Amino acid sequence: MTTDIGSAAVRQAEIHRVRPEDAARMRALRLEMLADAPLAFLETLADAAARPHSEFAARVAYTSVGPHNAQFVADPGGRLVGHAGGTVAPNEPGLTVIYAVYVTPAWRGSGLLGELIDGVAAWSRACGRPELLLEVVVGNDRAYRAYQRLGFTDTGVRVPHPTIPALNELQMRRPA
Repeated sequence: MTTDIGSAAVRQAEIHRVRPEDAARMRALRLEMLADAPLAFLETLADAAARPHSEFAARVAYTSVGPHNAQFVADPGGRLVGHAGGTVAPNEPGLTVIYAVYVTPAWRGSGLLGELIDGVAAWSRACGRPELLLEVVVGNDRAYRAYQRLGFTDTGVRVPHPTIPALNELQMRRPA
């Protein structure tokens, strides 16, 4: 990806499926994600920080291959700057559920979000799943609008947030 960010600085990031050698950088990005957007993810920063590196490495290795679960990262060389995961929906064989979407603040608005979603979408299609679903916390209007721009539509379905009972999430879908 080539993008103008700020003044005349041009940055590039490669979107790729995580690889086992990405484990340390993925751990650093996960901790950043949890610190920056604690309501958006299903674990706390403290819980993630307490997990040993070997658990991060095992998760990265698991999601680096196969048709059931995948993680895609934005890699400019050095620190990772974005992430989007996808997993098979247990009750809908043609559906991939997108999870843990994040773009580091300095890269927001750069088009990186769309490229990460495109990475998950291509993987989903290759696995025979032609549709994508994601959930957004009700009231997170910035994310909602960003996903609308990427072709997602609000299904009208609202579900309780899995870890914070006072919040709800809305479901959005689009073709992969």
